[in-house]
Amino acid sequence: MKDSRPDVLIIGGGIGGLALALSLHQAGVSCRVLESAPEIRPLGVGINLLPHAMRELSELGLQDRLAARAIETRTLAYYSRHGQPIISDTRGRYAGYDWPQLSIHRADLHDVLLEAARARLGDDAVQLDRRCTRIDQDGSGVTVHFDNAAPQAGKVAIGCDGIHSAVRRQLFPDEGPPKYSGVNMWRGAVHWPEFLGGDTMISTGWFTVGKTVIYPIRPGTPETGGKPLINWVAELARTEAVRQDWTGRGRLEDLMPAFAGLKFDFLDVSGMIEATDEILEYPMVDRDPLDRWTFGHITLLGDAAHPMYPRGSNGAGQAIVDARFLAGQIKRHGATADALQKYEAVRNPATARVVLTNRTDPPDAILREVWNRSGGKRFERIEDLIPTAELQAILDRYKKVAGFDIETLKSRPSFV
Repeated sequence: MKDSRPDVLIIGGGIGGLALALSLHQAGVSCRVLESAPEIRPLGVGINLLPHAMRELSELGLQDRLAARAIETRTLAYYSRHGQPIISDTRGRYAGYDWPQLSIHRADLHDVLLEAARARLGDDAVQLDRRCTRIDQDGSGVTVHFDNAAPQAGKVAIGCDGIHSAVRRQLFPDEGPPKYSGVNMWRGAVHWPEFLGGDTMISTGWFTVGKTVIYPIRPGTPETGGKPLINWVAELARTEAVRQDWTGRGRLEDLMPAFAGLKFDFLDVSGMIEATDEILEYPMVDRDPLDRWTFGHITLLGDAAHPMYPRGSNGAGQAIVDARFLAGQIKRHGATADALQKYEAVRNPATARVVLTNRTDPPDAILREVWNRSGGKRFERIEDLIPTAELQAILDRYKKVAGFDIETLKSRPSFV
């Protein structure tokens, strides 16, 4: 009798889960996405898709649809707290990659992935209101149980359910909560006049006095007076973490006065923050890397496997790379425990390096070095404070660790 079970049950319908579903479909592997939310609502604000993620999404045929709703980033520019230029790094196709870097609203990215998944796999392939309570397994496969729906059986189950993963909690019941970095983040998006050519991402300041990351994520329209949607993140050292809820509302008075009066020649940062209708607040957290993700026919992916500080615009990219690599292993070895082990053997150490690098030596370590060496004061010439070669080395090291240095990305074969 033919086995009617899907090959893969995907727990979680976020970016990683949908990327996995699309990749498995491309590989000819049956799957089903089981998402806990009862409805899909636009969540979050900006996200960056670096060339390693865009290579994978382009191979899924999604580049044009994403680009139509995004800003193609030309430059990542670092500035001091006083608005003094430190170093600029050309990005994506402007730097010679075959793929762009796109800055996009997370809801727009998710919408493109969800629309493609439903069109290619069928509406029933993405099921909502399926909150996983436990996964049982035996030698032949898995059974996923839910709090309000009948169990579903498959050959393997992949936990793609985020930093507060129910699947990870079952596998590691004594792990405890994510680890707080000592930094809180406020996020927002507002229609604002473009700056620095309209395709530049800036990173400024430092945590002790206030760090900002600012970039456009959606083109302007006649309805917005031509003003693009600008994403901003304000980061500040705090002794206590706020509640870990991606939809948690922040208050303007909590991040001011640290960012009050912050105005550069090209951008009124405090004015932009004050003009934002909805501010989100979330602590910068991660988890220690795990020795293993895979237990028989169950494994983890994305933030469920390796949540990391958002200090390299790289979290979503790593989830997408996970998804593509795992789909390739399942295509080659079947929906088996062996395929999951082969996936883990490569992606676990690779992402562990990123998690640890994001704690100590991410690209914005440039801002830390400038702040420490200048004592927070204005400098005459950045070259007298820190050599350009040293700044560039920080950027290049991170690209290598994260897997999007141009040589590696252009030369490696396709995952799927």
